[in-house]
Amino acid sequence: MAHGFSATKEMFLDDFAELFCAEGFDVLAYDNRNLGASDSPVPGEVDPWQQVRDYRDAITWFGQQPGVDAARIGVWGSSYSGAHVLIVAAIDRRVRCVVAQVPLITGLGNGRRLVRSDHWAGLRAAFDADRRARLTGAAPATIPVAYADSPDEPCALPTQDTHDFFFGPIRERATTWRNEVTLRSVEMFTEYEPGAYVSRISPTPLMMVVADDDVLTPCDLALEAYERALEPKELLLLPGGHFDAYVGDAFAVSGPRQAAWFRRHLCPDG
Repeated sequence: MAHGFSATKEMFLDDFAELFCAEGFDVLAYDNRNLGASDSPVPGEVDPWQQVRDYRDAITWFGQQPGVDAARIGVWGSSYSGAHVLIVAAIDRRVRCVVAQVPLITGLGNGRRLVRSDHWAGLRAAFDADRRARLTGAAPATIPVAYADSPDEPCALPTQDTHDFFFGPIRERATTWRNEVTLRSVEMFTEYEPGAYVSRISPTPLMMVVADDDVLTPCDLALEAYERALEPKELLLLPGGHFDAYVGDAFAVSGPRQAAWFRRHLCPDG
């Protein structure tokens, strides 16, 4: 288990991990590299393909731990990591079951929902300027994850619910989170197309958890991807927005359903 774009494990990932542990599973919950408690060779760098490789390394390490059955490993991801686990499940047959919660499906398509069309040219120019500067030895340019005060502030995830989540009560739990990522993290986001792997996940069982009012990783994109997935699969449609999936009634419903999905496919004999 790992979290989404810039998020750390204290942002309700630990609640899911505790629920799964209570159901009898061993759980490895970690911060993606460059974030939170993990090593940070490039602070704030969110490289999706590196995070996919890190999931695979985590599977290798976890499968070697005492008491862990390497033949019964599932992966869980949410938001950006919800995208990663779609790819990991499609390319790594050691994965026996996967849950993708409110996943990113298409970086470019999602980006075009989040960024005004008249801002794209300036954003791409900023990507190019950052690349030229790094070539001369400059440090990577950075950008806030969420706006702090005004929706007009440049940021990676410019939605009201992103601001409300990261600057809300969660800050008391997630003390290692920083409102900053490298600009090239955003560039890599726009180039990332995990939905292309959805039809390749089968025969690994897939559960996709989608929020019906999600404006950060839009519901319609996730539902379209789910239709392209092959069996065995299960869709859990939750009321509310992207961040509602982690808390309250949505968590009370989806947490046990997700645990049951893992139990059904990882522990078929009980």
